[in-house]
Amino acid sequence: MTWGTELWDQFENLDKHTQWGIDFLERYSKFVKERLEIEQTYAKQLRNLVKKYCPKRSKDDEPRFSSCVSFYSILNELNDYAGQREVVAEEMGHKVYGELMRYSQDLKSERKQHLQEGRKAQQYLDQCWKQMDNSKKKFERECKEAEKSQISYDRLDNDINATKSEVEKAKSQLYLRTHSADESKNEYAAQLQNFNGEQWKHFNVAIPQIFKNLQDMDERRTVKLGETYRSFADVERRVVPIISKCLEGMVTAAKAVDQRKDSAIVVESFKSGFEPPGDYPFEDYSQNLSRTGSDNTISTPKNEGGVKPDPKHSISKTAKNKLWLFGKKPKSALAPSLEDFSHLPPEQRRKRLQARIDELSKELQKEVDQRDALNKMKDVYEKNPQMGDPQSLQPKISETMCNMEKLRSEIHKNESWLSEVEGKVSTRGDRRPSADVNHHAPHGRESPEGSYTDVPNQEHRSPPHQPDPRQAHQPDEFDDEFDDDDPLPVIGHCKAIYSFNGQNEGTLLMKENEVLYIIEEDKGDGWTRARKQSGEEGYVPTSYVEIAMEKNSKGAVTYI
Repeated sequence: MTWGTELWDQFENLDKHTQWGIDFLERYSKFVKERLEIEQTYAKQLRNLVKKYCPKRSKDDEPRFSSCVSFYSILNELNDYAGQREVVAEEMGHKVYGELMRYSQDLKSERKQHLQEGRKAQQYLDQCWKQMDNSKKKFERECKEAEKSQISYDRLDNDINATKSEVEKAKSQLYLRTHSADESKNEYAAQLQNFNGEQWKHFNVAIPQIFKNLQDMDERRTVKLGETYRSFADVERRVVPIISKCLEGMVTAAKAVDQRKDSAIVVESFKSGFEPPGDYPFEDYSQNLSRTGSDNTISTPKNEGGVKPDPKHSISKTAKNKLWLFGKKPKSALAPSLEDFSHLPPEQRRKRLQARIDELSKELQKEVDQRDALNKMKDVYEKNPQMGDPQSLQPKISETMCNMEKLRSEIHKNESWLSEVEGKVSTRGDRRPSADVNHHAPHGRESPEGSYTDVPNQEHRSPPHQPDPRQAHQPDEFDDEFDDDDPLPVIGHCKAIYSFNGQNEGTLLMKENEVLYIIEEDKGDGWTRARKQSGEEGYVPTSYVEIAMEKNSKGAVTYI
């Protein structure tokens, strides 16, 4: 069923229908455009949401709890999901909306061309009809004039009073009119035949062909709409597998939440390493009162050993320091951060020191690698002088060596603190709080809280004699301070001016220009306690070394 045969007389309606088809195509294009704008807005809002809840973090702010890690994983998956929505919008823009707009312009041009051809054919047929109609009207006028001439001639021919000349004139006029009528008749017949031929061509050839072209155009428009409908769905279908993976990733992140692991992280983050406080001893303030009451008076427990309790020492310092867990925090807990983290609880201090040691070790490795690279470059320059001056690298090598020494010193210092903390944590775990009313903290280098104090050790060593600067005098003997469980912290460093053989017990062998760590100042006896980088400790003559104390140590002084 074709438009050319069935709708030969519906040119105007076909004009309206094809226009409606193009309008519908453009309306669908507008729908696709609004849809992709929604996708773009949705994707943008999702990305902004992810950015809002997943800001840039430093290395120290990285999440550790499984619930936080899973949440950030979900945010990453959501960000990928937003990327797929952007892909949908982009595909719709190129493969659907852009294609429809180009096709709409092509349809408009093609429709305009077909309609112009139809109008031209109709105009030509109208022109043929006018020519035929004009010849018809002319033939009609000529026939009427010929009839009038016939009537006039008959009237004069029958009139006996008419002259011969009048009759001849009427006859001649009749002949002319009759001849004109015959010519008009022939012209009218020719125009009528021509019009009928053109009309047959118009309705059987031209119009069917034009209408067929319009029909093909409209059918192609319909097919195109169907294709874009499928493309619209295919765009969504192509991203479904990736979106499914994003959703599966969210489910996997949700399954990764581990409440026990999070609880363990809380313990690891906030564990102080202290033991819970022991029982508070009974403090009897009624011992000086005379007992005159009856025998049923409640008796107070006697102190073991008959020693009178001292109110100042009845409660251990450790227990007092732990009261802030349930009440007001002491001033010591509010102190500013110290280099050795002694303001922190033992467990937290150990973790911070270990983290610093790891960081310093990485920096040291970088310096070592740089030194090795510089030495290799120096060797290349020495073998090939044209490539560069080996001496030009010496300042950089010296700087690197200096940095390495500083880093080793820092690492050793932090390792000393770490060893101190680890020793205290291990020994503290074996202790049990005493219920003795006369319990006193032992005198020594460590307070019950595990911090370093300047109180001298109970074990007293006899001060060695001051050695002569040119002939080192060896001490007679040293005490057993090297048997302490916890190594002393580094309070400075020194450089040997002279060599010292360290033959006596407790002394330390050192070579000239050797760098040592100071762990105990000269107490006035001419000897300074030092430690080598290998960990070996002992006493060296103070006058044999050049000492530089740390800035944060007490009484920081430089000896020469």
